[in-house]
Amino acid sequence: MKIVRTVSRASQLCRAVNEGLGRPVVLVPTMGALHAGHVSLMRKARKLAGKSGTVVVSIFVNPTQFGPKEDFSRYPRAFARDCRLCADAGVDVVFHPEPNEMYQTGYSTFVNEERVSLGLCGKSRPGHFRGVCTVVLKLFNIVGPDMAVFGEKDYQQVAVIRRMARDLNLPTKIVTAPTVREIDGLALSSRNAFLSAEERARPADLARRVKREISTARLAKIDYVEVLDADTLDTPGEGTRQLVIACAVYFGKTRLIDNMRRKA
Repeated sequence: MKIVRTVSRASQLCRAVNEGLGRPVVLVPTMGALHAGHVSLMRKARKLAGKSGTVVVSIFVNPTQFGPKEDFSRYPRAFARDCRLCADAGVDVVFHPEPNEMYQTGYSTFVNEERVSLGLCGKSRPGHFRGVCTVVLKLFNIVGPDMAVFGEKDYQQVAVIRRMARDLNLPTKIVTAPTVREIDGLALSSRNAFLSAEERARPADLARRVKREISTARLAKIDYVEVLDADTLDTPGEGTRQLVIACAVYFGKTRLIDNMRRKA
C-alpha cells in the first residue's frame, strides 16, 4: 500500500500505468478516524475495482466544511490505525495531504450546490456543503476516479454530491453503501467517541423511536427531524415514491445525524 501526501504525486500515481496500478480507480473519501462503516466502504470499493483496479482512500480532515464554532480542532485523528485498517481492506493508495497542500495561501474558489443543500444540515450548518462540494470536486480532479463510494448515513451529503456530479457533468459514478450500525443500533460515526456512556445510551434508545421521544429525552437537543422526498429532499408530493426521515440531534456537545427511508 502506498501513502501519498502531495497533490502532484497523488495525481501522477492514480493515472499511472507503470506502477502496478490499473483501472477502474475507485475512491473512498474520508476524514479518517476510520471504523467498521468505513471498512465496509473500502471493501465495496475493492469489489468494484476487482483484482486489476485501484482503490484509493483519502484521509483529510477538511477545514472548509467546519464552521467557526464546530469541532475541527478536536475531530479525532488516528492515522497509524487508519492505515492498518486500509491495508487490511485491500486499499492500494492512501492520500493524506496537509490542509496547505489542498488549500494554498489565498485560496478563493469554492463550489456551491444551491437546492438539495438548503435544508437539514445545510440549514443548521451554513457553508458546510460548500466545503464538502469543494473538497470532493478537488479529490475527483486529483485522483480521477471512475467511481467513488459514500455511506448512506450521510444521506444529504450523498444527495448533494450526486446533484453536483450531474450538474457539472462529472464522469465519476457515485456509489453508495448501507449504514453500518453498532450493536445498540447507533449509526457508526467517528464522533461517537465523544459521547459519554449516558449520552450514548440515549441515542441508541432514540434510534428506535422518533420525534416525540427525542424531544423528551434528557441530554438530547434536536437540531432537526424532517420527513422529505428521498430523491429531491423537497416536501413530499404526489410524485413522491420514497420518503427519508432525517434527523440531527445534539447529545452534550456531540452532534449526530441519522436517517431512515420508507416507501411513500
